[in-house]
Amino acid sequence: MMGSVRWAFRFGSWKPTQAEWTLASRCIQQEEKDKIGKFVFKKDGKASMAGRLLIRKVVAESLSYPWKEISLVRTDRGKPYLANENIADPDFFPNFNFNASHAGDYTVLAAEPEWLCGVDVMKVESRGTPSIPEFFRLMTRQLTPHEWEVIRAEDTEWKQLEMFYRFWCLKESYIKAIGIGLGLDLQTIEFHPNTKVLQKGVVTTDTKFHLNGKLDATWYFHESKLDDLHFACVALKRPDGVSADVHVPTTVFKELTFPDLVSSAQPLLPEDASYWEAFDKKEERPSGHDKK
Repeated sequence: MMGSVRWAFRFGSWKPTQAEWTLASRCIQQEEKDKIGKFVFKKDGKASMAGRLLIRKVVAESLSYPWKEISLVRTDRGKPYLANENIADPDFFPNFNFNASHAGDYTVLAAEPEWLCGVDVMKVESRGTPSIPEFFRLMTRQLTPHEWEVIRAEDTEWKQLEMFYRFWCLKESYIKAIGIGLGLDLQTIEFHPNTKVLQKGVVTTDTKFHLNGKLDATWYFHESKLDDLHFACVALKRPDGVSADVHVPTTVFKELTFPDLVSSAQPLLPEDASYWEAFDKKEERPSGHDKK
């Protein structure tokens, strides 16, 4: 039986060759290729391309299903899911599901055979506001009074910013899991971290989740750091009927290379030289902006 999958791809340092970008664009669905081609900057196209390849890879390799036959669609809220029916053995994959996210320099993916999952990644950065206090003022409604209290207990502005992004990553992972996009009142979900500092290569699981003011013990959150600036979090919902003493084992994110991304790929589309030419002419990111 497949266990948990946790993959990360550092698109921020990926400088695609013509051969790589052409291969990648042939191995995704036409509508995905078209959407990626519309991004103004390379970094956004690379982030999205990595997400499409990660999802196809996890379906192909976990379910032993031909890459070319995978059909991905999105819910009305934008959450991708598998359109192919009855390809997961219910004895081994009672609720096979996956989720991908990108921010900063990374695209990440989580997949589970049974537990509902959502994943998010966040890069610690000041987002161009004049000061960290001003940034916090603008974001006041995004966190609860308790969460702001935890943030302001940190003794430096940078540590406060780190804690802000940790909370934001937790919230986004929950939102990604339930698949409702921007329709949730963020004041209704609240996190109580017990471990103060996260570390690379260590998965922290002791943050408590409160929904509408009450502890909700059916959700678990696996937090870690990909590097000094990037937080990652996987939200996990215990399935109905599963005992409260059953937990998903912790899994550290595995960083993949481009050859890893396409190791089981099969081209769906013909070669398209103009697609590379259009990509190659783009700027990496907006001029004058900090790296994201």
